Amino acid sequence: MTTAPPPITLDDVRAAAARLHGIAHRTPVLRSRTLDALVGAETLLKCENFQRIGAFKFRGAYHAASRLTPEQRARGIAAYSSGNHAQAVALAARELGTSAVIVMPEDTPRSKRAATEALGAEIVTYDRYTGDRAAIAEALAAARGLTLIPPYEHPDVIAGQGTAALELLEDEGEVGALVVPVGGGGLIAGSATAAKGLHPGIRVVGVEPEAGDDTRRSLAEGRRVTVPMPRTIADGQAIDTPGELTFSVNRRLVDAIALVTDDEIRAAMRFAFERLKIVIEPSGATPLAALLAGHVPDLPDRVGVILSGGNIDTDRFARLCADGD
Repeated sequence: MTTAPPPITLDDVRAAAARLHGIAHRTPVLRSRTLDALVGAETLLKCENFQRIGAFKFRGAYHAASRLTPEQRARGIAAYSSGNHAQAVALAARELGTSAVIVMPEDTPRSKRAATEALGAEIVTYDRYTGDRAAIAEALAAARGLTLIPPYEHPDVIAGQGTAALELLEDEGEVGALVVPVGGGGLIAGSATAAKGLHPGIRVVGVEPEAGDDTRRSLAEGRRVTVPMPRTIADGQAIDTPGELTFSVNRRLVDAIALVTDDEIRAAMRFAFERLKIVIEPSGATPLAALLAGHVPDLPDRVGVILSGGNIDTDRFARLCADGD
């Protein structure tokens, strides 16, 4: 029996980093003595909330779009997304001189939809609880002759996302564990590929909202498991099934999944704002929430954390950081 080669390698992540050089931001790493004391380890926060469009998604979207042929670029790009990938594809399309059509849930936060439209993309909406976004986008792409760039089920997207972890480890050196939010699995698949390619002994821990633990269940069962569509404030992680391609990576490289409640996410957002002086969106806050709530056991002396994004409007941020939603 032969084992299929991995869809990406450390060399692919390094090649993506070279292509993104000077285009994506090399985001800062934030430290806090207060946070270190609460967590019990030196905690290195990779702040992708300072990335272009406010989230790590620009890395994968631009990398994939930049590798299209001139003919594909001339016809345009399609994508589906709850917000951050939408903005990332829209910006990548604008940077590369092409057009973008984005399939978005009707209940996407208005700030994310407005930002996507401001970048020049056309928006097509659907009901996330009854519609199949991938099928809708695939049909639209076929009808218009567009090239579909999915949010995570693409080797070039995964390799691009992995550059966040690559930068963290290049800038800060070896860490004992890397804690990463999990939605469709592209960020953690790319991050785990980079991290374990550089340091095979590193522990990679994913974090999901408690309401949407599809990856945790899938890893436990050794196959992709579908859960009811999650209802969580972490809209970027409201995924019911891991990606097929991403799961093929994560089942080999991810060591554990931690779960956080919406209340724990709110607490992490408040902590980041009040003590770290940064704004992170709910999905970006989940790894910090897991650490603050003590859901990541056996921490090493140094822990890397990817704060994946900060796209949230002021009204929603204030409401979530208050006592209730």
